[in-house]
Amino acid sequence: MTVTDELIAANTRYRDSFTKGDLPLPPARQVAVLACMDARLDPAQVLGLAEGDAHVIRNAGGVASDDAIRSLTISQRLLGTRSIVVVHHTDCGMETFSDDQLKASIVAETGQRPAFAFEAFPDARADVVQTIRRIQTSPFIPHTDDVRGFVYDVRTGSLEEVFAS
Repeated sequence: MTVTDELIAANTRYRDSFTKGDLPLPPARQVAVLACMDARLDPAQVLGLAEGDAHVIRNAGGVASDDAIRSLTISQRLLGTRSIVVVHHTDCGMETFSDDQLKASIVAETGQRPAFAFEAFPDARADVVQTIRRIQTSPFIPHTDDVRGFVYDVRTGSLEEVFAS
């Protein structure tokens, strides 16, 4: 049995006990979370969110990439969110390489240079500030009064707020 087969079996068990089919489309708590995709970080558990509470947008590093801004724009303009929570974490893989280094490796292997930025960063806290500022200065995101950022400690489970000043 493959990992995917195990996941499909888990879905069958989930479906058999599913009772949330009547949740409304807009998130109940009017919040969007932009978080890293790291497997050690479960935004719902870390923030006490239930199904239907929030939009959770995840990518490598939890950066405010063009696609994250696109999702946040839809979340706010069409689906009623007003608050944004940014969550990076300690011991992040994005701190272990540079964009140029990874791109050079990919070019050497494939002969093609990726057109996108990986957005590696050397410091999670500094990148939380960068991410908050990108969100707050985006002309597409109308509600930027309540954008807050945090670094999740993968060893202790705690959140440390990072202020953009």
